[in-house]
Amino acid sequence: MKDMFGLMKQAQAMQQKMQDLQAEVENIVVEGQSGGGMVRVTMTAKGALRAVAIDDSLLQPSEKEILEDLLVTAHEDARRKGETLVAEKMQAITAGLPLPPGMKLPF
Repeated sequence: MKDMFGLMKQAQAMQQKMQDLQAEVENIVVEGQSGGGMVRVTMTAKGALRAVAIDDSLLQPSEKEILEDLLVTAHEDARRKGETLVAEKMQAITAGLPLPPGMKLPF
């Protein structure tokens, strides 16, 4: 029974850390880039888009398709960075718990 109480205590501590992380993720800002930095997207690690910066040279009608592709790529870059950051923080939180391999949190 002693191990069960220890495990429950660890689970409660992890739950609090996860709640703290959820609040923190809303304030973590990541930036994605494409086109060698000609297009930059700023968003939270949770995925809320905050800003888009476009180099003036791309603001030509003939560059419309390129600009659209660069925006999508920059957004994807920022999203990946945010997911990586959150995954690293989650790994730090769950490091002491005996979770099965491949188990993702939150459930």
